[in-house]
This record gives sequence, C-alpha cells and structure tokens, in this order.
Amino acid sequence: MSLGSADPLDQGHLTRLKALIERCQPGLVSEHLAWCSVGGRHLNDLLPVPYTEEVLVYLVGRVQRVQEYLGGRILIENVSSYLEYRRSTIPEWEFLAALARRAGCGLLLDINNIYVSACNHGFDPYAYLRAIPADAVEEFHLAGHTVKPLRDGEILIDSHNRPVASQVWTLFAAAVDHIGPRPTLIEWDTDVPALDVLLDEAERARMQALGARA
Repeated sequence: MSLGSADPLDQGHLTRLKALIERCQPGLVSEHLAWCSVGGRHLNDLLPVPYTEEVLVYLVGRVQRVQEYLGGRILIENVSSYLEYRRSTIPEWEFLAALARRAGCGLLLDINNIYVSACNHGFDPYAYLRAIPADAVEEFHLAGHTVKPLRDGEILIDSHNRPVASQVWTLFAAAVDHIGPRPTLIEWDTDVPALDVLLDEAERARMQALGARA
C-alpha cells in the first residue's frame, strides 16, 4: 500500500483489496509503516518513514482514508530498518503509539523487527515495548534474522530464513508480559526447513506466551 509514500493512494489496489476482504472475511488486515513506491514505481523493500510531526499527521490521514474505504480497522506493522533520517524528531515507538491513537488503527508488533532495528540503531528494545499501548496490539510476528559483518561492526538483516534468535524469544516473553497473549505468526520465507521445525517454532511461541502470563 506504500502508506508513507508521497504518491496518491493506489485506488485500484484498494478496490482489489476490499473485494478480497469481502470474499475471505479475514480476522485481521494489516499494512506496514513504510513507503516502497515513488512516481508509480515500486521498490523491492519496505523503507522507513521520517518520524516527524508533519509525517505523523500525513499518515494519520492516509490510514483513516484506508479504513473508511475498507470499512474497518487495519493494523499497522513496524518494519526493520537499516538507516535513520537526520530530520526525525520522534522516537519510532512514540510515533507508532501516536499513530494508533490518532488514526484509530491497531498495531501488529513484529518483535524481530524491533530487535533488528534496536541493534542497528542503538536503542533499547525493552523501552520500545514499554511505550506501546497494549490495547492497540492485536498480533505479534516472530522471525529469524541474519548478522552481516561490516568493516567497523555488523548489521542485522530481517531475512526470514532461520530460527527465531534467543534474544528475540526473550524480547517476545517481555512483550507478552506487557501486552498479553496475541495471535502470533512465525515468518520463515526462504530456506524453508522441514515442517517439524516450523511446528516446533510455533509450539515454542505458544508455550512461551503461556509461560510469560503464568
């Protein structure tokens, strides 16, 4: 949907999406807090938006128009990021919370994305979690990531091609403790292993959610 783009919302895409929603009646509909198109050309990535009051106002209007057209609340998902904007004036977690409050949308909290971005940009992922309003969160995502060495350090890539990292499981337990159990999806898109491995990851998420609330 490229919510953060300066391009107009793609009415053809929204029309097809609305027809799909009416046909399938999904429990949840989500979109990323990102931009991925300019001048009608789409990029092969989800790029972060500048976290400023001006962009927040812009996105609130875009999300509200989408929800009005689709006839229901959507969830906005945080992305993993590999760069920051010098003009950003609002921490990502405060921006996300404010967007949910002002636009009336829900949140899809991707725990791996929080961890990846925290490592890449040097913020506290637990402070991020504490700033998120629990009643806005309707779903969690978990995934594996790749650590890429650089000349002067390393960068984490949200690669979806390996098991969930131990640090992300720990962060997930903190998220469930703060927010409560929510539907949780394990994302594994490439180098897909045997089904038993995927089922084990899903079972671990279920058991960890139960354990965090015990």
